[in-house]
Amino acid sequence: MKKTLAKISIGVLLIGCGTKNSTNDIATSLPIATAIDLTQVKDDKIPVTIDPGRFVQDTVKYYIPKVVQGTYSVSDFGKFIDDFKAFDYKGNELISKKEGVNTWLISNAKQLDKITYLVNDTYDIENIEVKIPFSPSGTNIEPDNYVLNLHGFIGYFDVLKNNQYALEVKAPTTMKRTSALQKIGSDVDGTVTTDKYFAARYFDITDNPMMYGNLDVEEFMVGDIKIVLSIYSPNKVHTAAKIKETVFKMMKGQKAYLGDINSTPRYDIYLYLAPSTETAPTGFGALEHHTSTVVVLPEQMPDEALASAMIDVVSHEFFHIVTPLSVHSEDVHYFDYDKPTFSKHLWMYEGVTEYFATLFQVNQGLVEEQDFYDKIMGKIQSAKGFDDAMSFTVMSENILEEPYASNYVNVYEKGALIGMCIDILMREESNGNRGILSLMKELSLKYGKNKPFEDDTIIDEITAMTYPSVGSFLKTHVIGKTPINYEDFFKKVDLTIVSENVEANYIQNSGALIIAGNQQKGTIFFTELVSDNSFWAKNGVKPNDDIVEVNGTKLTLQNANDVLGATFQWKEGDDVEVKLNRAGEEIVIKTKVTKTYTKGKKLKIVDTPTKKHTTLREAWIKG
Repeated sequence: MKKTLAKISIGVLLIGCGTKNSTNDIATSLPIATAIDLTQVKDDKIPVTIDPGRFVQDTVKYYIPKVVQGTYSVSDFGKFIDDFKAFDYKGNELISKKEGVNTWLISNAKQLDKITYLVNDTYDIENIEVKIPFSPSGTNIEPDNYVLNLHGFIGYFDVLKNNQYALEVKAPTTMKRTSALQKIGSDVDGTVTTDKYFAARYFDITDNPMMYGNLDVEEFMVGDIKIVLSIYSPNKVHTAAKIKETVFKMMKGQKAYLGDINSTPRYDIYLYLAPSTETAPTGFGALEHHTSTVVVLPEQMPDEALASAMIDVVSHEFFHIVTPLSVHSEDVHYFDYDKPTFSKHLWMYEGVTEYFATLFQVNQGLVEEQDFYDKIMGKIQSAKGFDDAMSFTVMSENILEEPYASNYVNVYEKGALIGMCIDILMREESNGNRGILSLMKELSLKYGKNKPFEDDTIIDEITAMTYPSVGSFLKTHVIGKTPINYEDFFKKVDLTIVSENVEANYIQNSGALIIAGNQQKGTIFFTELVSDNSFWAKNGVKPNDDIVEVNGTKLTLQNANDVLGATFQWKEGDDVEVKLNRAGEEIVIKTKVTKTYTKGKKLKIVDTPTKKHTTLREAWIKG
């Protein structure tokens, strides 16, 4: 998963309606029949039918996921299920009882024919003060767009979690549809088409999203991978054809960087571009799957900003084919959607993945070296906003709990820097011949997507596969609580951190937010850091000034992501009007946008580099 600001028991059963088998049978080979009907949507709710076949138990439980893989947060998709009913083979309703947010207990299960319920979407209520799923893992139900993250529509029975699923999706024939799930056929009945899909187990239901509606779709090849880019832009601001070149160039570079790491023959990218409306989703970013990713970004992003965000976000998700999709622990492999346990190694799953997404761009010539150094420096600055003395393994294992949950975003900052340090150490120890990518390739060969590693032993395994210095680093700075002195690593490659004015933006200084929210007052104000932001300082803004309006739009805690995110689209020369409240006095700033700077740190090559360190730096960056 990648978040971004707007810059962007196995049981005994029988299946079918034939003669009852012996209770010694485990199951027949028939899959669970599941149907989603997009032609019968009412009040933004989709009807779902589940036919599991005959049970031999007196009671069964049906679950909708509490947590889905890759999100590291509670989603409680059961909150969006209405009118749950169970029926026997004569059409009579059976007794069912909701047990908690995501579980239903069905009595007289031996008589159960099917269950039905309605699914409400998550996008429409993101701006209501309830805990909602991260947008790329959520669901959308609109007349011209359906984001079908199937874990939001289809659940599992406690005794049938490993059974196959047959899914039918009924939709208007004219509606475009794309799916990462295996399609086995379609039935056309005039204006309605029923698409038929197959999933080998419940995991495949959760791992293969779909999108139906008024889509713009482009298909193209990147080497031997077929890329399917599906875009929903409600106001037609962006097109798949326009974004295609960015995605092609990016994924071509990723393929070249990964080399012989096994990849998928097809990769789907679903891009939902959120309009500037009160009911639009605001959880911008992406969620990875084995062969696809779902992305949510603001529709009003300029072309250049959208291209940059796509490179940043989608490249991260694609690199997840390495970890955790190929290299992962038992917690990931045997994931429990209702009572999940978490691996200790988010530094690997998210951190190393984010590092790859940063490094490959300079490695493949997509950005200049200084741009790469600036991103690394930005991550160092951003990481300072989190608890630098927190054990990463303890945080990972307890990620749903505080104080760890609020430090989650650091997996993209310090987690990536951990990957960088391991990379430099391995390059140094091997005279430039091995790095963290080669380590992940070796781990992928040893394990792979069908064989998990043991969570408690992987650090020792990595140490044995690499060097004592790598093991010492992991035990000191990842398992342990000792902060990393990054300058020790930069010295190895003749880089140094210098102080100078650096370009900032209008809500951050070198990654540090210059605004904050007051929950009690419902306001957003400038912090002390605003004094070091040249644009605002020049225009007379002072610390503790409340921001009342930005360009005629009243600023609230609810719309802050949209309104403040729009500042990333400001260009030099644009007119800006901002109303402030300074201790009861209204202050109006009318000005034109200029570049803004702050006192900051910059990572640069030393004035007198050595041949040894230059060689190591080139091996690190260019591999």
